[in-house]
This record gives sequence, C-alpha cells and structure tokens, in this order.
Amino acid sequence: MDFFGFNPSNILSFFLTLFRISVVLFLMPFFGGKSIPNLVKGAVMLVLSMALWPKLSFPGSMMPVGWDIVIMFIGELLLGLILGMLINFLFAAVQLGGQIVGFQMGFSMVNVVDPITGTSNAVTAHFLYMCTMLTFLVLNGHLFLINAMAMSFDYIPPGGLLLSQNLVTNLLDFSNIMFVLAIKIAAPIMAALFLVDLALALISRAAPQMHVLVLGFPIKITVGFFFLGFIFTIMSQYVGDFLTTWNHMNENILKLGSPLNF
Repeated sequence: MDFFGFNPSNILSFFLTLFRISVVLFLMPFFGGKSIPNLVKGAVMLVLSMALWPKLSFPGSMMPVGWDIVIMFIGELLLGLILGMLINFLFAAVQLGGQIVGFQMGFSMVNVVDPITGTSNAVTAHFLYMCTMLTFLVLNGHLFLINAMAMSFDYIPPGGLLLSQNLVTNLLDFSNIMFVLAIKIAAPIMAALFLVDLALALISRAAPQMHVLVLGFPIKITVGFFFLGFIFTIMSQYVGDFLTTWNHMNENILKLGSPLNF
C-alpha cells in the first residue's frame, strides 16, 4: 500500500534534475570556488531544483531499473559538464590572454594564488579574470546561465541526453573562441611591447654602453599596464559578444543532444 502517494519516476526525475543543476553550478567560476560554504551551495542547488522540477520533470510511468538508472545519471553528468564547459571558455580565454600578457611584461615568475579556485596564476591573468567576472555579473551573465539550464530541460528531459558526432564536433568548433578571444585580449599589448623591444634593440646598437636590460623591465611594465587600461574599455564588448554567441551555440548544442525532433 502506498501511504504517501510517491511516484518513483517523479522522485527519480527530481534527483536527475538536481544532479544536472549541481554539476553546472559547481563548474561556475563565481560559485564553485572555495569561498562559498558548501551549505550555501547545497541550499542554492535545492532551491533551483525545486523551482525547475515541477514544470520540467519527464512524463511517463516507465521506471528504469538497474544499469539504466546509472546510465541516466552519467548522461546528466556529461550534460552538466558540457553546459559548464561552454561558459568556462570565456574565463579560460581571459586567463590565457592574461598569461600571455604577463609573460610579455616580464611577470612570468610573479604568480598569485586565486582564492576562488586555489590555483596559481600570473598577476595579470588573475587581474583580468576578476574584472571579467565582475563584467559577467554586471551584464547578467548568471541569468543567461540560469536560463540556459532551464532551456536544457525543454530540449533534453532528465536522463535523455543523446550523444552524437555532430554534438562533439560543434563543441570542439566552439572551443576555438577561447583562443581567438585570448589573442584579441593580448594582441594590443603584444604589439606595443614588440615595438618597445624593437626600440630597445636599436638603442643597444646605437649606444652599447647603456644598460638596456636594466632599463627594459620598467619600460615594458609601464607600457604594458598603460595598454592594459585600454583593454578594460573593450572588455565589456568582448563579454557581451561572447554571451550572444554562447546563447546561440548553447541552443544548437542542446538541439544536437536532444532525443526529440527540433
């Protein structure tokens, strides 16, 4: 006799929904770090799951058993990793561009520990990363991400991920934006520092008695920070363009992984 009226398929769909949301949230740069207590993370995941689950639970009375349940949870894990990886391309591009800038400015040995992720990064990479995160939140990027999570249930019901070659190909194609954006961020500073190196080389040939190596470091650091300030003026445009591209790409990825016909 069922005293509580629980439907096992609905309970399974809730846990699948919770699993997908938890994977995405733990991959978010500003939420998955160590600075937020685990109790707060768990509370946010439960609130989002309870908000989405009543409308997004999958229909049907067929209750999977055995390995079918394991496969469904693995599919939710893969889908959460895909959604989290798509948004992390932006922050990975910024960190890569910051690493290139730091190397060009002579900061290759000057690293700081990121209190959010616990990893060691160049000073410029960490600085650009924090500024990009603030820009991302100001432009409501977190709302784009929540909307993408809700959209994922419209295209892919809990436990319904369909892996295909087109899905992997489109995901790899979208990863190119990480390297393109990194070069866009670092290109102005790289060009300016190249001209500085060229000028120092000409000075060393014209006046060999000058200590170009001693003069070069402060000049390159000054020029690097000067052009780094100009990058902040266009950083919001880069983040906005990425969110627009990411929104369309996220929809295409969900359509390719959907068992439904779209």
